[in-house]
Amino acid sequence: MADQQVSDAAANAIDLLHDLIARARRAGADAADAVFAEGVSLSHARRLGKTEKLERSEGQDIGLRVFVGRRQAIVSSSDRAPKALADLVEHAMAMVRAVPEDEFCGIADPDEIARDWPRDLDMLDAEEPGAELLIERARACEEAALSVAGVTNSEGAEAGWGASRVALAASNGFAGTYAGSQHGVSVSVIAGSGTAMERDYDYSSAVYASDLRDPAEIGRSAGERAVKRLGARKMPTMRCPVVFEPRVAKSLLSHLLGAIAGPSIARGTSFLKDRLGQRIFPEAITIIDDPHRPRGLRSKPFDGEGIANRRRAIVDRGVLTTWLLDLRSARQLGLTTTGHAARGTASPPGPAATNLWLEPGTVGRDALIADIESGLYVTELMGMGVNGVTGDYSRGAAGFWIEKGALAFPVSEMTVAGNLKDMFARLVAADDLQLRDGIDAPTLRIDDLTVAGA
Repeated sequence: MADQQVSDAAANAIDLLHDLIARARRAGADAADAVFAEGVSLSHARRLGKTEKLERSEGQDIGLRVFVGRRQAIVSSSDRAPKALADLVEHAMAMVRAVPEDEFCGIADPDEIARDWPRDLDMLDAEEPGAELLIERARACEEAALSVAGVTNSEGAEAGWGASRVALAASNGFAGTYAGSQHGVSVSVIAGSGTAMERDYDYSSAVYASDLRDPAEIGRSAGERAVKRLGARKMPTMRCPVVFEPRVAKSLLSHLLGAIAGPSIARGTSFLKDRLGQRIFPEAITIIDDPHRPRGLRSKPFDGEGIANRRRAIVDRGVLTTWLLDLRSARQLGLTTTGHAARGTASPPGPAATNLWLEPGTVGRDALIADIESGLYVTELMGMGVNGVTGDYSRGAAGFWIEKGALAFPVSEMTVAGNLKDMFARLVAADDLQLRDGIDAPTLRIDDLTVAGA
């Protein structure tokens, strides 16, 4: 896509939103904001060499939020025709007069909005891949997985690409737009036969095609992971160290995000509600949220309410430094928004992290487990047994048993249990961080958890 085409599309989107907001103001809205989202995607799926899907889709959506006093209403449409836009405004104004008041709703004051933001986040790979390229990526990925000795079946391989544009404007004077893209490749395979079968997978996602892992390497990795899980055992109940490999370790960060989200704090439903400014992790742990990371999968130049966003250490040397706040939750708490608002076209903004990672430690994975006499190395987690109010944690797990500092044999149908407050306080990180998913962590170790055969 040429730069001029990108510039023209952005200008057209902003003009559309300004027109919609002006219509709402003329209809009686005290304030309004609007968001426009459009995207295109191409995806291919195959299984055992046969195409199961080859699809291209394009779509666009417009969302309008209007305010009358302390009431708000949100409507959306995929139709940009003048008559449809007029109906959209009429519908919004009818709704807003019928809903109850919300003392915390409202757009930003003019002095709160972003006036400038980074333009060089490198979020868009403008070259659309052809269907043949996606087919080749998926083929190479699946064939490499099936070539691994011990792999007996495939659950399929997929390759995809998508590009999107978001524009936001409001009656407070804000107007901004940005675009992004994402490439992806994945495969899932089965090893073994009969009652002794195991599955595993691997994948890669990136803004630019050049940053994707090699599809054949992804396939080999998935096949080797599945084969290594054959012969899995259950272990008896005990308390022992648990080590989380990176792709499951990131789930601990997701639990942290839920616990520090502004709405949870305002409702008093978080196990961390009284811990702001206190040490909740060891001093060696720092967790970064960076919306401006170049080529980041979750990068954006401003937040969903037109507020400036920036890199933050959400946890700085073990200390919880901030909640994740949008305007509404900030008002509830008597605080200032942290620029974490995210939104769609049909729902109000809510706080969300962007590119999040836990900074790496100073020891390698092998050194991290070297002193463990008996413990669990987790490669898969199942279920959602986490209580956000108390922090109680209980999830199904599979992986490998650690004996005398090394991975000894596969295990499955296990349960890992503890409390997140205690787990966070004992967490130790290895040095193997890779930024690949948008939420990322290195290998993490937590001592003294309960492990049981399911």
